[in-house]
Formats: sequence, C-alpha cells, structure tokens
Amino acid sequence: MRAPPRLHSLLTLAASLIGAAITSAGAEPADLRFSNPNRFMSQSGEALYADICEGCHMPGGVGAVGAGTYPALARNPKLAATGYVLSLVINGRKGMPPFGSFLTDQQVAAVVTYVRTHFGNEFSEEVTAADARAARPR
Repeated sequence: MRAPPRLHSLLTLAASLIGAAITSAGAEPADLRFSNPNRFMSQSGEALYADICEGCHMPGGVGAVGAGTYPALARNPKLAATGYVLSLVINGRKGMPPFGSFLTDQQVAAVVTYVRTHFGNEFSEEVTAADARAARPR
C-alpha cells in the first residue's frame, strides 16, 4: 500500500535529511550546514546541490532509478523554464518534497541557478532572490 502523497513527500524529505546527516557525520565540528533544524545553512548553489539534491539526482545530475525514479538534471531541456524549476524546488512534485520552507529566497535562487548552469545545461540567465520570492505561493 502506498502512503498518501503528503505523507510520502514528508517521508522522502526525512530520508533526504537523514542521508545528509549521515553523509556529514564525519565532517569537522565547525561544519554548521545542518545546525538549524528548520533551514539549510549552505549558501552557494553548489553546496546546496551537494547537501540536498545530490542524494537523489546523483553527482553530475545524472539521475537514478531504484527505490524511486529521480530525473536527470544533466542536459535537461525542461530547465530552460525558470519558473518550472523554481516551482519544483519550492513546492515539490510527485516524489520530490517541497524545499520552500527550508530554503531562503537566496538559497532557492542559488541552487536553481547552479543546476541550470552546470551538468551540460547552458541556461545562463541568473535566477534572483526576487524571482524565487515571486514563485512562492501567496
């Protein structure tokens, strides 16, 4: 029996956070990336991708299939639509949990810009905190 969508999203988020905590268990004590249980502390798009996204979308953004299906971000033409990517990060979709309440507007902008400009993606338009703020539900 499959969990209801909201519970499934919360379970997916919990698994992601546990995976990140296990990954960082060997980190130096000065590593404060996970010191606030309500927010990710990382600021750069690259660090946020490593902390949040890489566990499912894999290094290099190649995606994965196993316990779930995680789409490839590498060379993904859907990333051309900035609003689409912002909505996914903020609101989640299907098995991807919503990260909007865990990330500031600047962090959302940083990780979306990073994904759109790496992994063979060449969408050079920088996403701003104002763009992220405008994409949030009102």
